[in-house]
Amino acid sequence: MVVIIMRIVNSSEIVNAVEKLCIESNYFLGNDVYDSLVKAREQEESCLGREIINDLIENADMAAKNKTAICQDTGMVVAFVEIGQDVHISGININDAINEGIRRGYKNGFLRKSIVSDPLERINTNDNTPGVINYEITEGDKIKIVIAPKGFGSENTSTVKMLKPSDGRKGVVDFILTHISTVGANPCPPMVVGIGIGGTMEKAALLAKKSLLRELGKPNINVFYEELEKELLTGINNLGIGPGGLGGRMTALAVNIETYPTHIAGLPIAINTCCHVLRHKEIIL
Repeated sequence: MVVIIMRIVNSSEIVNAVEKLCIESNYFLGNDVYDSLVKAREQEESCLGREIINDLIENADMAAKNKTAICQDTGMVVAFVEIGQDVHISGININDAINEGIRRGYKNGFLRKSIVSDPLERINTNDNTPGVINYEITEGDKIKIVIAPKGFGSENTSTVKMLKPSDGRKGVVDFILTHISTVGANPCPPMVVGIGIGGTMEKAALLAKKSLLRELGKPNINVFYEELEKELLTGINNLGIGPGGLGGRMTALAVNIETYPTHIAGLPIAINTCCHVLRHKEIIL
């Protein structure tokens, strides 16, 4: 007989963790993002562009010092949750626990509540819930929670397209560069461009969103896609959009690509843009 020992995590731990992550992700810019902005300021050829990036750095410093939101759009909370198969959660339902954490975080952190209960009736929920929660079952007895508030200035410039397999690599590059050129200043550059390729329509979109969690400056583990990321970053930064959309070299800080197997008849691709406030914090319980 096999005896399975489950680790028990009370839902109150999840509530407290999510509350903390919501506040910290909105107050403090990640070190990788901050360092990328400093590097971008040094590389920017436009005087105005350098001034804009400097303002962004000063804004991040002030937010951290005063413990206030980096951006007035404190976003819709996107959660990525990895649950070990040897964990049992006691107490309230995990969805309710995560949303309660969001509710408390946005109230106690004095963060803007931006969520409406229905996309057409437009009635504000007044607590920034519900969040968008993505689950994955993993090995072990831990729970990993990543909280990534997503502002909609950049979210509104995201897109999905079903390319043909014959479009190939060139079709992917052309689609991405054309799209970024079209959206221009709307994602509040310097931006980070998340790309999802493969799977199905919804899988590509999820891959693109998840790619934004990768540490900036960390190369793709696949050499082919590492080179494609470099090519795309160079191409985007040659568009001349620049910081704040006022011209310059540093339109994007990074391009991150995630892929998944797909059908022989398809080539789904999604672009999820994010402004320089690339907010996400994580915890392992």
